[in-house]
Order: sequence, then C-alpha cells, then structure tokens
Amino acid sequence: MPEIGWEGQERLKSGKVLVVGAGGLGSAALLYLAAAGVGRLMVVDGDRVELSNLQRQILHSTADLGRPKVESAQESLNRLNPHCAVEVCARRLDADNVSHTLSGWDLVLDCSDNFPTRFVVAECCWQEGKVLVSAAVQEFTGQLLVVEPRQSSPCYRCLLPEAPAEPAGPLGIVGAVAGVMGCLQALEALKLLIGLPSRLTHHLLAFDGLRSSFRLLERQKAPGCPLCGGSP
Repeated sequence: MPEIGWEGQERLKSGKVLVVGAGGLGSAALLYLAAAGVGRLMVVDGDRVELSNLQRQILHSTADLGRPKVESAQESLNRLNPHCAVEVCARRLDADNVSHTLSGWDLVLDCSDNFPTRFVVAECCWQEGKVLVSAAVQEFTGQLLVVEPRQSSPCYRCLLPEAPAEPAGPLGIVGAVAGVMGCLQALEALKLLIGLPSRLTHHLLAFDGLRSSFRLLERQKAPGCPLCGGSP
C-alpha cells in the first residue's frame, strides 16, 4: 500500500506501544499490533484470567484460567509474532507508578475497564506529551478517541471532567463489540506510528452495535477543563 511502503513498515518495526489492559479491548488491539509488525509492546494488567471473561478476552483460553493476564498475553503474542518484543507489567496503574511505567513509550492505548485508571493514564499522557488512544465499551456500544497533546487536541477530561455515577448493577459487554473497538484502536495506533493523521484527535467515534452504525462527534476544548484548562 502506498500509504505504508517500506518506510512505514520500518516505522512499525521501530515503534514502541504500551497497552493498558489485556481484557476485551486489549486482546484485539494487541493481536493486531503484533501481527502488523510493531517492534515492541508493553502489556500492563494486574488481573488474572477468569472464565466469565473469555467471551471477549480472546488473547486467553480455558487453559490460562487463574494465570496473570500479562503472562497469558505474552505467550499468545510470542506465538503470533516471535519478532515482536513483548514486555509485561503485572500491576494496576495509579498515581504513584503511572509516570514510571509509561516512560519511554511512543504511544499509549488505554484498554482499561475502570475510570480511576482511565483518568490517571489520560492525565499522565497529557502532562508528558504522549499520544493516547482511548476506547471504552458497554453492552452493545463503544467509543473511541485520540488525544495528541502536541497538536492541542481536546484532552480526555474536556470530554469527561468527572467519572460518571456507578450503575445500579453490573453491565454486560457483547464480546464482539469489544473486538470491534479494540481493532479500531489498533488501526489508529498503526496510522499514528507511520505518520498518518487521525481525525479522532478532535472527534469521538461512537459505535452502536444494535443499529450497526457509527457516528463521528466533534470534540472541543473546555475552557474550565481540570486537566488542560487555564488553571489545571
């Protein structure tokens, strides 16, 4: 493809991508990043493989039940592409360890499933000038955005200043929806690594699996944003 060529493939080979979360989103994103020839990947996840999650966490299998997700993910990715160097970090990110963990990586994919992690990752990426590709899924829907601090794109908290209220009960996720959004995360990451622009630096991509529809919604900077506003 003319958009990639040998130069683009070399950029992928020298690319360094950190993925937060080896669950539903992370499984799809990691598989396609490794398959595309990204040279180095870091998988960050503090959880273990559970049976109830396997309908969407396709990096893992029933043989991995009870194992740390990062170990299972590393083995799966090494089988897929042994030339991709896969590093792992078996812990949950927080304010104390996030900066050290994210240091040295070109691009960060937030594939986590909770708002405390999303906020701390988004804030660290913004403060350290790292490009963030963030996705979320719930039931039949998904959302995807890109934050590129050096291009003055709206930050994550321009869209979501505070975490929303917790739902009254547990919400399910259709496994294929997580796959769709994880694949789209990988696509945006690959475009960014080879130097192609992303429209999602100023837009939110919303997917509705029930209606089989996508919507592209404009994002704007919030003047009073607690992260990138006048008095962060």
